[in-house]
Amino acid sequence: MAAMKPRTGDGPLEVTKEGRSLVMRVPLEGGGRLVVELNAAEATALKEALGGVV
Repeated sequence: MAAMKPRTGDGPLEVTKEGRSLVMRVPLEGGGRLVVELNAAEATALKEALGGVV
């Protein structure tokens, strides 16, 4: 049987390149993670949108 890892939201925001996509894992309050798969154009649009907030 495979080892089970605890599912916690603790830890940093992570972004990894998997194939032609970027996978972003965002820790959530209360545990767990939000996992979002983006292509390069979507990542650029997200960067521009977040840059406008600051």
